[in-house]
Amino acid sequence: MQPQNLLVIMSDEHNARVLGCAGHPLVQTPHLDVLAARGTRFTNAACNIPICVPSRASFLTGRYGHEIGAWDNAMPYTGEAAPSWGHRLGAHGRQVTSIGKLHYRNTRDDIGLPDQRLPMHVMFERGDAFGSIRWNMPRARRQLENVHAAGPGDSEYLRFDAAIADEACAWLRDESGRHLEPWCLFVSFTLPHFPLIAPPSDFARYPLHDVPLPIQWQPDEWPDHPHVSAFREARIFTPDDFPGEEPTRRAIAAYLGMCTYLDRQIGRVLDALEACGLADSTRVIYTSDHGETLGDYGLWGKSVMYDSAVAAPLILAGPDVPIGAVRDVSVSLVDAFPTICEGVGVPLEAADADLPGMSLWPLARGEGPASRTTFAEYHASGSVSGAFMLRDERWKYVHYHGFPPQLFDLANDPEERQDLAGDPSFAAELQRFEAQLRTIVDPEAVEAEAKADQRRLVERSGGEAAVRAAGPQINFTRAPDRFQ
Repeated sequence: MQPQNLLVIMSDEHNARVLGCAGHPLVQTPHLDVLAARGTRFTNAACNIPICVPSRASFLTGRYGHEIGAWDNAMPYTGEAAPSWGHRLGAHGRQVTSIGKLHYRNTRDDIGLPDQRLPMHVMFERGDAFGSIRWNMPRARRQLENVHAAGPGDSEYLRFDAAIADEACAWLRDESGRHLEPWCLFVSFTLPHFPLIAPPSDFARYPLHDVPLPIQWQPDEWPDHPHVSAFREARIFTPDDFPGEEPTRRAIAAYLGMCTYLDRQIGRVLDALEACGLADSTRVIYTSDHGETLGDYGLWGKSVMYDSAVAAPLILAGPDVPIGAVRDVSVSLVDAFPTICEGVGVPLEAADADLPGMSLWPLARGEGPASRTTFAEYHASGSVSGAFMLRDERWKYVHYHGFPPQLFDLANDPEERQDLAGDPSFAAELQRFEAQLRTIVDPEAVEAEAKADQRRLVERSGGEAAVRAAGPQINFTRAPDRFQ
């Protein structure tokens, strides 16, 4: 494949189903739909850790969270645990510029992204330790607040994303032509991450009576798996403070409006690429760091292994990418490392031989394996114990430390309404997946390692009593000061 320029666009918390090209009945995402129509869309893409900071560490390094100690939002990537694809590109003289949300520790660390424009990193370099308390978990119902506060208006994230698009357009116009070798421009937006505030004109596109209600959203429908129930009670709400239909529809309408606003900013960047005469020499990747449950199963935010949270949109387009193709092979964000390197013509090094991912360019062309198994894990806020997922084109298996597993037949139950793990006729599938999981990770050892690291973090932060008394420090990472 001929090396080309590469534009990587990432959003934050974009539910993979909330795209026109993915079949959503209401959302308006015309620019992403056009990108998919002129490229290849992957229907079974997933993140590897469904929460922001660890997911972005995995995306940048091509490593699973347990490989690099990326357990939760209090432990951002610093460049030390493993090299990034940025390091690889820089070592071969490729220009790498990032614009917008990164969610690593700070601008001083060598993370392989030396040219950071409008960077947004974690707010507390030493970590907000409240979410690291995963034993006798304290409650923090911020998602309930987000639902009730949702609606039309203005927010720092709306302003910040417009500025990110401005900066990206300016870079394409003024700087892209300076580089003799293929470059990589990483444009990373904050939307549609909460707060659930949409511009009034975009909110008005989605009358509340038209907004589809979530999957198993009412208390009498909620899945009764004990691990999921413990998470819901600690971080979302109980039947007693369930927000009801109107607030739910209003919050979803705001999210849809945010997706439309995000799509418009992405469209501006893609239009600038075309206007600069770069469309024929630049490949484009669009994805998100994880999804958003949007009330499905009585949940909001991310942090669980349902596809609403763990699935991610993924579109590739540009030279050598099949037009209008849809691929069902399972892929994940760890595939980004070899994909980005190959896209700009940078070889992997010997140290990369054990990377778990593979380049997506051949898969987009229909080459390589027709079936793969992807892996995800979660050890962060609200999770009383570790969760480990294996997912292929048909099945999803979720292993919980100390709790019963889950098993879903995605081909016949894409909304994951029926957990088959308790049915004896599926015992062989459970055994097969557990054996496969243990070739990737030792769940017991990783559970102990994660909690030991988190206990040390809590102690460094003043001890458990002090961290509990202080409570959660943030609901969402603030945009740079001038957008607040």
